[in-house]
Amino acid sequence: MALCIGLMSGTSADGMDAALVEISESGIRLIDALCIDYPREVADFFKAMAVSETLSAELVMDADRLIAQYSVQAVITLLEQTGTDRSEVSLIGSHGHTLRHRAQPDGFSWQIGDPSWIAEHTGITCVADFRRRDIAAGGEGAPLVPAFHRFVFAERPDCAVLNIGGIANLTVFGDTVSGFDTGPGNALIDEFCQHALGCKCDESGARAASGSIITDLLNQWLAHPYFSATPPKSTGREVFNLDALMNVQPAVSPAHDASDILATLTELSAKTMADAVKAQAPDTREVLICGGGLKNEFLIKRFRAHVPGVSVVSTEAAGIDPDWMEAMAFAWLGWRTMNYLTGNLSEVTGAEGDRILGGIFPGSRGKDGQK
Repeated sequence: MALCIGLMSGTSADGMDAALVEISESGIRLIDALCIDYPREVADFFKAMAVSETLSAELVMDADRLIAQYSVQAVITLLEQTGTDRSEVSLIGSHGHTLRHRAQPDGFSWQIGDPSWIAEHTGITCVADFRRRDIAAGGEGAPLVPAFHRFVFAERPDCAVLNIGGIANLTVFGDTVSGFDTGPGNALIDEFCQHALGCKCDESGARAASGSIITDLLNQWLAHPYFSATPPKSTGREVFNLDALMNVQPAVSPAHDASDILATLTELSAKTMADAVKAQAPDTREVLICGGGLKNEFLIKRFRAHVPGVSVVSTEAAGIDPDWMEAMAFAWLGWRTMNYLTGNLSEVTGAEGDRILGGIFPGSRGKDGQK
């Protein structure tokens, strides 16, 4: 058994997740987890960078260091919270924070969060930069969590797993495992709340539930070519952000109530996620949901309405805490790398084959195991 820590900063840019897990060849056990919230100005900074057409080298390096510092804070806080000595931890698997992601052809994916800084200031070996090896092999570099889903849900071979983060992704089990980004999850809903309403999110989807769908607008959004593209495919905030989405006809006008816009954005996420299930997993009778979107009760209600006859439940029902799925996944991917095992699924990403992912940055421990 190996103690490992996984770090994840998602496209919602709301904080750094850290999970302490115990991993073996046969399973994984969550010991404890936490999230270090980003201050509002920091979250806004990361979101602005994600959609900016131009970035200065200085800003990028500042952000790279800042994510690393939050990573170190999350690790140290988690170790203190659990009473774990850093010498007991085999590795940190750090996803970092996605600054840019472009699909193939000529794809790339850029995650910031300096792993050298993390290794130096925690004293623990850090495994990072997981996506670019898959891209070098012709893959999308995303999603990577379907391999972890297969590992933890092997006993439920006929289910699908829907991770609703800023961008949603779907894993489908069958004769082979398939997976892809379905499109927006929480990102557009949260962005509208923050820019138009001055709040972090639509708590439980209550505001959207009070509104009415703007049908013409929804139909325009649903016509986006990403939704009809066939997997393997991946996307990010570069494609799905309010500035890009609102630049359609009929445009959003002052006459549209905020609740109606939220209802329409929520319906866009719910319907595209459901359409993905119906297209790629038409025979599934169970969808396990994880990620922050699970807390949006109205979003889940609308998703259920579009997949009648399908059981829609939290991954908790299958033994995995829905809040920490991705952090756990990157701890596991780091463990795979350190054991010279492949981490991607080429049938998911479209890579030429399965590859050992990421780079290894040794920790700064002395002979006594301390920094």
